[in-house]
Amino acid sequence: MSEPTAEDNRKPTSQQNLCIPGKEAQKDPCWSSLKIFIVALSFAYFSKTLCGTYMKSTITQIERRFDLSSSVVGLIDGSFEMGNLLFLAVVSHFGARLHRPRLIGMGCFIMAIGSAVTGLPHFFMGRYKYDTVIQGSLNKTVSISPCQYPMVSKDYSNAHIQPSNNIGTDCVKDPGSNMWIYVFLGNALRGIGETPVTPLGISYIDDFAKAENSAFYISCLQTIMLLGPMFGFLLGSLCAKLYVDIGFVSVDSVTITPQDARWVGAWWLGFFVSSAILVLAGVPFWFLPRSLPKQGEEGNENSNVDQDKKEQSVLPNTHSVKLADIAKGFLPSLKKLLCTPAYFLLLCGIVLKFNSFIGLLTFKAKYMEQQFGQSASRANFLIGVLILPVVAVGIFLGGLLMKRYKLSVVAGAQLSFITSFTAFLLLLLHFGTKCDNVPVAGLTVSYNGTPEISHDEGSLMSQCNQDCSCSTSEWDPVCSDSGITYVSPCWAGCTASTGQGKNTVFHNCSCVLTPSPVEGSRSVSPGQCHRGPGCTRSFTSYMAVSVLSSFINSLGTTPGYMIIIRCITPELKSLALGIQTLVMRTLGGIPAPVYFGALIDSTCLKWGIRSCGGRGACRMYDSNMYRVIFLSLTTCLSGCSYFFIIAVIVLLRKQFRKEEIKALQQTDSKQNETELQSPEMCHPDASNTDTSPREKTESANTEC
Repeated sequence: MSEPTAEDNRKPTSQQNLCIPGKEAQKDPCWSSLKIFIVALSFAYFSKTLCGTYMKSTITQIERRFDLSSSVVGLIDGSFEMGNLLFLAVVSHFGARLHRPRLIGMGCFIMAIGSAVTGLPHFFMGRYKYDTVIQGSLNKTVSISPCQYPMVSKDYSNAHIQPSNNIGTDCVKDPGSNMWIYVFLGNALRGIGETPVTPLGISYIDDFAKAENSAFYISCLQTIMLLGPMFGFLLGSLCAKLYVDIGFVSVDSVTITPQDARWVGAWWLGFFVSSAILVLAGVPFWFLPRSLPKQGEEGNENSNVDQDKKEQSVLPNTHSVKLADIAKGFLPSLKKLLCTPAYFLLLCGIVLKFNSFIGLLTFKAKYMEQQFGQSASRANFLIGVLILPVVAVGIFLGGLLMKRYKLSVVAGAQLSFITSFTAFLLLLLHFGTKCDNVPVAGLTVSYNGTPEISHDEGSLMSQCNQDCSCSTSEWDPVCSDSGITYVSPCWAGCTASTGQGKNTVFHNCSCVLTPSPVEGSRSVSPGQCHRGPGCTRSFTSYMAVSVLSSFINSLGTTPGYMIIIRCITPELKSLALGIQTLVMRTLGGIPAPVYFGALIDSTCLKWGIRSCGGRGACRMYDSNMYRVIFLSLTTCLSGCSYFFIIAVIVLLRKQFRKEEIKALQQTDSKQNETELQSPEMCHPDASNTDTSPREKTESANTEC
């Protein structure tokens, strides 16, 4: 036998050829592809939620810029869901059988286009003009006599004064009055692009990940996704601080502050930022494979690739035949899905809960502005910094609990119910955290200081200002030393002024209450009066309860999400997620912002008036009525959803108890069959009398 030569030693053995490289080739592509997909999907989730929450954060700015009511702004916000409905069911059903990563990438690009279209109207609307008698563009002090209005010159670069009684045929309609339609269409286009991301992404992970890892991956995905809303609200906070015409108008000439009801931030800027991020998010999906081997079965990867090549090499008309077969199976699959009692009841509960969530999320920042006197920038900042991070931590811990203790579907449903209901009880404390209405003469208090609530513009008239020719359409609030706010210097009866811009002070105001005739005590300064320290304490309590309830509620998010996947057959997972999203958009996402906005509009005390007549944006709300309506609506919708969730838990308990009994029966029957097997059936010649019956049985089972 010849010894191996040096050349033979350099040759790889059969084990090196077949085993070692094979293992590396089978493991690395699988894991790297799955990780890349999860990372890419996480970034896509981050991008789409960043853009979506930025839209929520700019609700107030869009309302003021386009002079719209809350109900119309709610309709604009709901256009995202309308666009989603156009393709959601089709994409969810057909997409599971097509190239899912590329469909997700295409959706990201469509969302980027929609986001850019949303911000475009800013460049076609001209400069923003707000009602004011203060001259912000002059370098020298000019005395203004508001009570002798309309003596004041109207040639101000930042002022737009139009008395309501002068509106007529000479009025030139604002060219940007209908530009909100482009915001509507851009938001709808973004909804179309978002369609494939959630159902196809979740089903892709659940198909190719181990069952015990699926919940953990989804919880990680949702945790990273919540960074999007956090940065979305922070971006909204930053843009709300900037003046809408930043870069085109000198900031020194702007005479209003971000706390003013007329302030409009640079709402358009964030849409272009999010558009660029969405383009980047869509790129990786074009390089990912259509399918992956199941985790733990990496050795089958080559066969999967060969199968994909075979499917692509068939005749051209085969693909169309497959699509036709898929279309035929859509209605039976849908019927089977909706006839699953647990899924249907869960869907009803989710719809009610989603209505409450959408209404709260859409108008939460506005509620903080109107109830506690916060600016839009500060409200968005606090939501992004305090509430959303604890929600992300809660969702991650919920997924960790599912993985660590391997919770069943029933246990997950119970955990989701307990956490959600506890958070619901905490939210009831918000009814006790409030601030009283700002005292505004003629609206919330009379001119002599006694409380009153009036929606009648005639209540602005009083003996102290009856000689002034004031416009009922103007809103240029001023604050007196007594703490009472007046709608404008004219309605305060002021006849003189000193200073310029934001430092203007109006004097000789006949309507200002004064305890003694001290000189200067009848003066007012621009802006609403600040709320007292009691309101600050109430706001601190409100934020503390909001943070705690958000964290507790988020602990049950992942377990609740997994119920939908586990309570149905595996082949219906993608369709179930798509139908769930479809129903949520139809019955929650579209109507909720509209009817929430309409009810909020009913609490308005002072409406703005457009240049050519017609109701514009609300300038001031009845904060007490706002609080009662807003909180009652959210709590009633959430409370009703728990009846359906309890019914789902009861059904799941019965269903899984039956399955356990059936599994035990099958196990017992198999054991009985094994015991009934005789050793002679396998060893007919076995007749050793020294062997015990137990040893005979064990030997027979081993040999068989």
